[in-house]
Amino acid sequence: MIPRYSPKDMAAIWTDEAKFQRWLDIEIAAVEARVEAGFVPSEALEVIKEKARFDVEEILEIEKETKHDVIAFLTNVNRNVGPQSRYIHEGLTSSDVGDTCLAMQMRDAGRILLEDVESLIGVLAERAVEFKYTLEMGRTHGIHAEPLTFGLKLLLWHQEMKRNLDRMKRAVENISVGKISGAVGTYQHLSPEIEAAVCRKLGLTPSPISTQVLQRDRHAEFLTTLAIIGSSIEKFSVELRHLQRTEVRETEEFFSKGQKGSSAMPHKRNPITFERLTGLARIVRSNSIAGMENVALWHERDISHSSVERVVMPDSTIALCYMLRTFRDTLKDLLVYPDRMQQNFDTSYGLTLSQTLLLALTGKGLTREEAYRLVQRNAMESWQNKIQLKDMVLRDTEILEHVSAEEIERLFSSENILDKLKKSVDTIFERNGL
Repeated sequence: MIPRYSPKDMAAIWTDEAKFQRWLDIEIAAVEARVEAGFVPSEALEVIKEKARFDVEEILEIEKETKHDVIAFLTNVNRNVGPQSRYIHEGLTSSDVGDTCLAMQMRDAGRILLEDVESLIGVLAERAVEFKYTLEMGRTHGIHAEPLTFGLKLLLWHQEMKRNLDRMKRAVENISVGKISGAVGTYQHLSPEIEAAVCRKLGLTPSPISTQVLQRDRHAEFLTTLAIIGSSIEKFSVELRHLQRTEVRETEEFFSKGQKGSSAMPHKRNPITFERLTGLARIVRSNSIAGMENVALWHERDISHSSVERVVMPDSTIALCYMLRTFRDTLKDLLVYPDRMQQNFDTSYGLTLSQTLLLALTGKGLTREEAYRLVQRNAMESWQNKIQLKDMVLRDTEILEHVSAEEIERLFSSENILDKLKKSVDTIFERNGL
């Protein structure tokens, strides 16, 4: 991922330095396990721990000749260790190191993402409570539907991120496995006990079965989980982009002093952060497809997955980390305009209370079909002539035969709308633990 979108703590997991350090940790853990099992003298381990070093630039230079990164790494380390290096990588295959390392990187990246998801959940909860009773028009198909509150919208996102937290926990758990099982996973030169000891030292669980590699359904699940979380961030961002449109303007990204919105139009205040997050979601989501393409490898292993993972794993985890933190920080400072929400609410002439009127009529004994006919007749004329639905209904003698003018006034009053909403809102918030 380019530096522009790379949080330092997440990017640090994916550097060559960090990768080679994990490789060295795995190799030393394997020697330690074999010392404990009585296969390697403890003196050799002491020498290896003291002298085992690597140089990234030298490894990359050696790889130009070997065309094999693990061999290049071992060549560099062994030069520093000397004769005792014969115990390094003994019985292992390259994927024992590479796949176990990748699992460690994904686990560590996943832990950072879990913290970021939890942080966003906290901000969503705070702002949902803040706007718990802030009246807003609900929209379906982009058209005014029925009243809700802005707090409910934020609570909906809060619950979605809680589900994403559960997904992320499962994905991290399922990728936190290692394999030290040899060329086709049959322990020809090591034992399952050695594998278990190495994995324990690294904080991993041994894969119950493997080939030369860990199976890529684990990696696909991880990437797909990132894609789902990224899609959630996109969903929230798209909604807030719509709400910032000039003709809506119910919310707005904070616009800092000195910020510019356009090189040509000085008046512009654009939702650029939410647009940026929408774009990054496309990358994270498309990378999940590449992860699923990696599931079907030849026989016990081919290397077609490797080049893909070198790109998509760093890019997806780094991008999502950036997205979570950026959305959280932007949401903290989000400008919310309740007065504008009320103005927009009033632009539909009370038509969004059509169902309330419909139910009032059926409650008086009319059939649903007859009530629907009466309400729709007034609603269409109200919309066409830009007249408040309440005023139309108060002039409709056929409706007044069933519902009194006083009842109509009460049905259309803001107090009635809010009173009914508050009961539902309280129940929904309580049901969701807020």
